[in-house]
Amino acid sequence: MAIEESRTTTSPPTRDRAGSAPRSETAPPQGSPRAWTTRLLIVGIVLAALNLRPAITSFGALLEEVRDGLGMSGSVAGLLTSVPPLCFAVFGVMAPRLARRFGPGAVVCAGMAAIAAGLAIRPYTGNAAGFLAASALALMGIAVSNVLMPVIVKRWFPDRVGSMTGLYSMALALGTSAAAALTVPMTDALGGGWRSGLAVWAGLAGVAVLPWIALVRIRGAGSPGGEREPAADTAPHEPDGLRVTRSRTAWALAVFFGLQATAAYITMGWMPQIFRDAGVSAGTAGLLLAVTMVMGVPLAFVIPRLATRLPHQGPIVVALGACGLVGYAGLYAAPAGGAWAWALLLGVSNCAFPLALTMVGMRARTGAGVAQLSAFAQSIGYLLSIPGPLLVGVLYQHSGGWGLPIALMAALMVPQIAVGVLAGRDRTVEDEASYATQS
Repeated sequence: MAIEESRTTTSPPTRDRAGSAPRSETAPPQGSPRAWTTRLLIVGIVLAALNLRPAITSFGALLEEVRDGLGMSGSVAGLLTSVPPLCFAVFGVMAPRLARRFGPGAVVCAGMAAIAAGLAIRPYTGNAAGFLAASALALMGIAVSNVLMPVIVKRWFPDRVGSMTGLYSMALALGTSAAAALTVPMTDALGGGWRSGLAVWAGLAGVAVLPWIALVRIRGAGSPGGEREPAADTAPHEPDGLRVTRSRTAWALAVFFGLQATAAYITMGWMPQIFRDAGVSAGTAGLLLAVTMVMGVPLAFVIPRLATRLPHQGPIVVALGACGLVGYAGLYAAPAGGAWAWALLLGVSNCAFPLALTMVGMRARTGAGVAQLSAFAQSIGYLLSIPGPLLVGVLYQHSGGWGLPIALMAALMVPQIAVGVLAGRDRTVEDEASYATQS
């Protein structure tokens, strides 16, 4: 999910008004230090991307065991599923400032270390508060890496932003789905204790630290040639006079981003439990979540390309929303009987995420405008997404079933479709903000 967010900020869809990535840079000789560093960078980027979601999806796969082991109520479990977007909104803001002071490579290295430490500590804290604090540590590492990894890709691979973003996206989706699918089997293989099943993912994060330690030791931790990155490049430049808060399209995008993020985090945090309560085994429930998450791998490439060929992205918004509504209806009527179909449909619906980011790139005329619109839409969107998973937990606890929570999920899909259609109109925030200033 995170790289797709940055994909639009650093390299918007290739339309004239949105800009495109440079493509002509000579590859370094194979035996040169620059070539060696480039290969190390690719390894570091892939390993970092693999670690940006297991902290969330591994917890979802063992939610029932964690609740029983720590004596959590449904409300507290809902709070835990709301922590990721909160951390992304709060800690992500700190990333540019940290990068200016220490360098983006060093901050990503520290982020991987924080993920490893948080995942290793949280199963053994002994209470819900400690589990929450350790989870926040891991999510802080994810948050700063979410923001800075695209900066590194853009800076070190300016001629291959698209291909490196695709590689990063695939690794992120692979890590997301692997944690969902493998956590329960690994827990069983390690003796059945949920603590070891969660802690094992700290090992993957620990491995990811190693290439970044080597990269930070390279002079300046900057470009592959050793030059230090300009500090200003770690933060987006704002176009003079542009106030995206004056643009209706910007607000529509922010709300659309927040509603699709709400659906995504509810899915990652609660969908396995919905299936398990319907009689599906824990291992199969994890596989169903993995299916939902892995749908993002091919569709993340297809949907943005289709969106850039359409003058209005509303039809795609409606199609994805319809898949979500059918999936929720299926979860309500026959959660176990059609489990695989509902998982596929909700996986398609969750691909509103790359569509939202594609529209961010298309709704601004300049690269600086894209950066400002992306920051606005994502920060507001993540804040809007925080209450959703918590509210699902509260409804589940007090109603004693999944009828009301699923009704809430379906109800939120309706405004998501509405604001998505508004955000998909062929216009730019620069024009709207300029008009608002003059009126």
